[in-house]
Order: sequence, then structure tokens, then C-alpha cells
Amino acid sequence: MRCGSLRNAELAERLARVERIAGLMDARFQMFGIRFGWDAVAGLVPVLGDAASALPSLYIMHEAWRLGARRRVLARMGLNIGLDTVLGSVPVVGDVFDVMFKANRRNAALLRRELARTSKKKEDLSWPSAIPD
Repeated sequence: MRCGSLRNAELAERLARVERIAGLMDARFQMFGIRFGWDAVAGLVPVLGDAASALPSLYIMHEAWRLGARRRVLARMGLNIGLDTVLGSVPVVGDVFDVMFKANRRNAALLRRELARTSKKKEDLSWPSAIPD
């Protein structure tokens, strides 16, 4: 389903779901002033944890695709997920990377900006404002 056919309420609900998942994965807990989420916790389990934490990340990317995000935004999201998965799987250094990089929150912000851009573009092209005064 593309963004043009969605009601504002449904669009807001989907974006809120994406942001909620991103928050759980990247910033659910706090210790010593550092926020981290289930992505970093799962990353403590070698290979399997990083692979499992990629699934919610891929859901966020899939939702962005369903909402009509441009290919360049989807490519950037894919790069963020790839970096998080590959570099996060490196022992010790990858765990620190998981805590600091926050790929899911980055991707939620990319989607939020993309939807705002699309919404502004629609407003600029709406019929009443297209008529010069």
C-alpha cells in the first residue's frame, strides 16, 4: 500500500509503531547514563543474537517500503541495517557499536523525514493552493 491512499490517522499509527519498535530495539534500557535496547542485549549472543535483531530492523524497512519511501531512503536504511548486523557481530567491539550506532532509531528518523517531505510535497501540489491569487 502506498502513502497516497492512507488516511492521516493510519499513517500516524504506522509511524508510531515503527518508532516504538525502534525505541525498544535501541533505547529501552539505561545504565550509567547510556541508553541501549534489545539489539545490544541480543548482540551479546554471538551470531544468532545479531541475526535475530536484524528481523525488527527489516520490518521497519519493509514498513517504509509499504509507505512509499524513495529507493534512496530504502538504500540508506539497508546500509544502516547491514552495518549494524555485520559490525555488531564482531566480538566486544561489535557490542559497543550496537550500543552507540542505533540503526533502528536512525531508520525511524529517515522514515519520519521522508513522510514529512512527501506530505509537504502533496500540500504544495494541492488544488486550492495551485491557483495564483
